Amino acid sequence: MFESLKGFGVTFGTMFKKVVTEEYPEVKKVTAPRFHGRHQLNRHPDGLEKCVGCELCAWACPADAIFVEGGDNTEEARFSPGERFGADYQINYLRCIGCGLCIEACPTRSLTMTNEYELADDNRQDLIFTKEDLLAPLLPGMEQPPHPMRLGDNEQDYYVNGPQLAKAAQEGKGTQQ
Repeated sequence: MFESLKGFGVTFGTMFKKVVTEEYPEVKKVTAPRFHGRHQLNRHPDGLEKCVGCELCAWACPADAIFVEGGDNTEEARFSPGERFGADYQINYLRCIGCGLCIEACPTRSLTMTNEYELADDNRQDLIFTKEDLLAPLLPGMEQPPHPMRLGDNEQDYYVNGPQLAKAAQEGKGTQQ
């Protein structure tokens, strides 16, 4: 008997509260800093891609939403500092469950998730994002790949000494301007 009165208490308690109305399309909701939204393929400070085409993100995906095909870098066409790069990269958002296991599997921190959450579309093909859709935009001072390595002579310079080299490159550009 007491449990049913307790249930009515909840009903009567909320009955006289002001209704909360979301004005979603006009006012976008601010997400938490660690929100799992759309994926992004990151770049090094000189513009080379961080993805080395290892395919670990695709293997870690429980929904089989990621397709990666690695390619070999050459001295004439270098897309990443390593021997390989992600030549073909696709994420199917019709399958993606937003779990973030692909992010944890990435050894180079190439793949991260942004706070962008508007991924609805009326065309199924538009929800399969390609490498061009996923790559981070070029910032000032970055160069569109393919190009030679600018932050060091080998892969270790990029992944071990990368933050120091990037800071030194930014300081050098600041003094030149």
